[in-house]
Amino acid sequence: MQHILGLTRRCVEDYHMIEAGETIAVGVSGGKDSLMCLAVLAQLRRFYPVPFQLEAITLEMGMPGMDFSAVADYCASLEVPYTRIQVPVYQIVFEERKEKNPCALCAKMRRGSLNTALVERGIHKIALGHHYDDAVETMLMNLLFEGRIGCFQPVTYLDRTQVTQIRPLLYCQEDELRRAAKRLQLPVTSNTCPADGASRRQEIKELLVELEERYPNLKKKIFGAIQRYPLYGWDVNKEER
Repeated sequence: MQHILGLTRRCVEDYHMIEAGETIAVGVSGGKDSLMCLAVLAQLRRFYPVPFQLEAITLEMGMPGMDFSAVADYCASLEVPYTRIQVPVYQIVFEERKEKNPCALCAKMRRGSLNTALVERGIHKIALGHHYDDAVETMLMNLLFEGRIGCFQPVTYLDRTQVTQIRPLLYCQEDELRRAAKRLQLPVTSNTCPADGASRRQEIKELLVELEERYPNLKKKIFGAIQRYPLYGWDVNKEER
């Protein structure tokens, strides 16, 4: 946890993610990454020289068998206010529209619902659980499937809603987060989405495993290239963002 906390603080400071006195919402899906993001920011809140407050928000999308009561208990133990919002994503995507490629529509609906919830609560910053491996995978997905060089940004400002997205776990690798979540016994909720494990991202994840057997440290090289290039928003030497 101390290692992950150190990486998170460095990422937060490199990209100037937190401003004094603001409230940061954490989008909690119930997965290990979002719960680790919440756990780490709750720890950081205790000693970080820039004071900030935390809230947690979960979109309950109607996926069968998903129960967030343990997440609610965990948030209470951290003294973090927790909001659960009902959004009929499963009904619309899988039952009504029967999407063959559901991930894009699902993501769009989640983003819209989450941003609306933030604006209604007067919160203008949200922390997402994207990590090191997510950045590398996104870079490869954009290159292989869309023919472009691009990735999400560490800090993204959304003009229409005036919400800023931050990704404080970008320096943390997925294996580190998985081990830490297990040690901390975080209340990870099993993903019951019918498309889980069959997405293009999963395909790229498996491809990277194969490639790293032949080309050691490939992910490290790709992540370094993202920062050195730099892709828009990734320059750690830029003073104003």
